[in-house]
Amino acid sequence: MEYSLIDGKATAAAIKAEIKQQVEAIVAAGGKRPHLAAVLVGHDGGSETYVNNKVRACAECGFESTLIRFEADVTEEELLACVDRLNRDASVDGFIVQLPLPRHIAEQKVIEAIDYRKDVDGFHPINVGRMAIGLPAFVSATPKGILTLLQRYGVQTSGKKCVILGRSNIVGKPMAQLMMQKEGGDATVTVCHSHSPQLKDECRQADIIIAAIGRPDFVTADMVKPGAVIIDVGTTRVPDATRKSGFRLNGDVKFDEVAPLCTAITPVPGGVGPMTICMLMQNTLAAGRHEYYD
Repeated sequence: MEYSLIDGKATAAAIKAEIKQQVEAIVAAGGKRPHLAAVLVGHDGGSETYVNNKVRACAECGFESTLIRFEADVTEEELLACVDRLNRDASVDGFIVQLPLPRHIAEQKVIEAIDYRKDVDGFHPINVGRMAIGLPAFVSATPKGILTLLQRYGVQTSGKKCVILGRSNIVGKPMAQLMMQKEGGDATVTVCHSHSPQLKDECRQADIIIAAIGRPDFVTADMVKPGAVIIDVGTTRVPDATRKSGFRLNGDVKFDEVAPLCTAITPVPGGVGPMTICMLMQNTLAAGRHEYYD
């Protein structure tokens, strides 16, 4: 079967160009340039890469950006004080605290301390709750990016059976909400995880599989029905002596054996990843315009 590659990198570049045009129009009309701040704790390699990519995307979209760094031994009180300052800083439209945080800091406490009107990651319970019942809100960037990819590639989702592998608060749960909503995917949704007993059978019935389970090469050919659409959210670093970095990014899907069965599939890297950052930019533009909240 001839499959088409769902190119997240090209789609994200097109959307960032659209955002840049809108920003320049806002500034030309005397409006404020959107401003995104990012808080980075410690020196985790993955987090460093993500935050650097977000800062670069801000420049591409014509945003102002600020990076605030703390060492890994920062106290919870110091981090919460930083969140409070950003909440009250009128020049900052939206901000993120890059996860994961060191173990001595309660992540949920930090997330809930962020002003939901500036929560462009879409993790605050108010944004999660509003999204779940279909109200305007900042939607978690990865699920929003996946839905955008499906829409831009003309993938039929209405009435289709969609299996989501993984139940995290960041991807699995919000993805399920978006895919089942009438104004979203309008699909029939099943959420599976590592303890689901008939996991392979569930996957074999799916028109769309969204793999966000965090296990390299988890989805194999015997789990995919011919003609399915596969979205691979996985980005696990696996050792690779042939690379300068010593590792490569590996998806949750065994691409080489699964791709020939599909009508469409996302690569890793270059699929969902660039869309996640792009949707963060879209959320920041919405925050600057006060689209969801006054």
